[in-house]
Amino acid sequence: MGVRLVYETHSVTVDNEIGIATGVLPGELSQRGRELAVELGVRRRDVDVVYCSDLRRAVQTVEIAFPVRDGAGKEVRLDARLRECDYGIYNGRPVSEVAALRRRYIDVPWPGGQSYRDVVAATASFLEDCMKEWQGRTVLVVAHSANRWALQNLLEGVPLEELVDAPFAWRPGWEFTVATWPV
Repeated sequence: MGVRLVYETHSVTVDNEIGIATGVLPGELSQRGRELAVELGVRRRDVDVVYCSDLRRAVQTVEIAFPVRDGAGKEVRLDARLRECDYGIYNGRPVSEVAALRRRYIDVPWPGGQSYRDVVAATASFLEDCMKEWQGRTVLVVAHSANRWALQNLLEGVPLEELVDAPFAWRPGWEFTVATWPV
């Protein structure tokens, strides 16, 4: 049977627009991000549940996409396992600086932070719980770049080395069918 897992990146933030790698800092949606969040809600009306990073920018995205006040609300579950990678002392630094260092921190934690393998482990734990509860259903995950990389690594076998070096290309979601876990 499996789970249909739909991943969407949180909407565009002020930091995204000015080239800052927010990391585990809260972040704030920009006006364009708010518009994209509305589009997300229309695009993903068919999901059964929404899991969301507990970081502010992801929460804002979901609050706008699925507002409770107009009946479009969905069950939303915040999950700290879906946080962006903690860049430690590099949280809030320019994207160009952080991007140049990513490959160093696949297995070794960022100074004062975590490694990308730590994000993969947290995502694997999330997937295990998701598979137990949502068989035959559609789950929307609203999170961050590192979480998408973790999903692609875990579910498609793409090496993290390739993922962290690839330029970010936004698109309206990534879909995975998770038939068994672990795969």
